[in-house]
Amino acid sequence: MRMSSIRRTCAALAVVTSLALAATACGGTTKEDVKDEGGKAATAGKADPNAETKKGLTVGFLPKQVNNPYFTVADKGGEKAVKELGSSYKEVGTSSGTDTAGQVSYVNTLTQQQVDAIAVSAQDPGALCTALKQAMKNGIKVVTYDSDTDPECRNAFISQASADDIGRTQVQQLAEQIGNKGEIAILSAAQTATNQNAWIEIMKDELKDPKYKDIKLVKVAYGDDDAQKSFQQTQGLLQEHPNLKGIISPTTVGIKAAAQYLSGSKYKGKVKLTGLGTPNDMRKYVKNGTVEAFELWDPAKLGELAARTAVALSSGQITGKEGETFRAGALGEYTIGEDGVINLGKPTVFTAGNVDQFNF
Repeated sequence: MRMSSIRRTCAALAVVTSLALAATACGGTTKEDVKDEGGKAATAGKADPNAETKKGLTVGFLPKQVNNPYFTVADKGGEKAVKELGSSYKEVGTSSGTDTAGQVSYVNTLTQQQVDAIAVSAQDPGALCTALKQAMKNGIKVVTYDSDTDPECRNAFISQASADDIGRTQVQQLAEQIGNKGEIAILSAAQTATNQNAWIEIMKDELKDPKYKDIKLVKVAYGDDDAQKSFQQTQGLLQEHPNLKGIISPTTVGIKAAAQYLSGSKYKGKVKLTGLGTPNDMRKYVKNGTVEAFELWDPAKLGELAARTAVALSSGQITGKEGETFRAGALGEYTIGEDGVINLGKPTVFTAGNVDQFNF
């Protein structure tokens, strides 16, 4: 039986009954089966870099949070690329950045709908794994972007930049701004966010360097990528630590909320703020002196690379194996790294001198 036929049969059963029953009807799995077969699915088959790019595919995007400006830009980049490649794009997702059950439900729905590929920014590294492995068993290619799952739960991960680059440069920026001395805090997104936690660990490692001996990390706070909560967390940090000299917020929602609070408080210009933000969100805070510098990659290009990777996987041009190369349109050629990781490139640092050159 051809894979496409199997997928149609499985998906039809899933719609009529439930995903669990469909899995049983199509060669039911135990937890061990899923664990074993998921890893194999991620690198199954042999890549043919000269294979023709398939058209008429359906690529589903599942951002960490819909209506989040960052993901809106990223997914628009994905949509543009999918349509340019002659395929269909769809976006689904939750309005909360911490609704892992909702993300699982959407993965199951996309599987039932027989999409050819799923691009997902995971709220949790493990919570989506069972659902994503089931999708891969049904022949669906899975790409994570922005925030990864466990490697065996997808075919490839599109990383914004190397975690090392992102984590260390933010510490370096803030340290320079506070003269390598004083108390600092981190305002993160959700406690389970894979990318945030990876960057924070690297920040802590960077702070072990003797040149930062006079800098003390006093707290890591979590705003859950919610503007109001992030605003309140910033206020709480300054009440709890009145001698705070700087804040790193490696999340676009968090840094904007923190800048909003600081700009209207007595701490403006005194407590330094850096992290990851979009130029359009942060422009006014750079110009009014609240923020000296922040950084980010182009989220539209991140979404585009996720889309082009998904189509390349679906076309058999790559499988997700380390060392494979492929061309991602005008973005250029990319090489798949260890554990199926593809780095978009180095982040850009934005200051008053260049922020007006960007529009996203």
